[in-house]
Amino acid sequence: MSGSGMNDTEAMAYARQHFVYGGYCLVRNWRWLDLDVTESQRLQLAKTRRQPALVYAHTVIFDSERRWDVGDFVRTSLLHHHEEFHFRTLNTAYLLLGPGTRIQVSADAVASIF
Repeated sequence: MSGSGMNDTEAMAYARQHFVYGGYCLVRNWRWLDLDVTESQRLQLAKTRRQPALVYAHTVIFDSERRWDVGDFVRTSLLHHHEEFHFRTLNTAYLLLGPGTRIQVSADAVASIF
């Protein structure tokens, strides 16, 4: 998968312009994880406006809420909405920078990432 080709400085300027009223986090070295779920689980998630996917990123570039330091890893909560290189959860927009990988995983595998 391709994320944005912006460098870190360009991505910061972009985020500050487009996410004035919400939290954002710039990440690199990321993996999009599609969760193996049953149809029943998928419907339950849909009721809460979430989808069975999350991002695990090895490198935080910047977090507007200061939850993670530069260079930390992050595992997002479940996907709410995706558009281009924006991966949005219910609380935060994650800007996926550079190339990434998309893989199918079990919920047990995701639970082992802490």
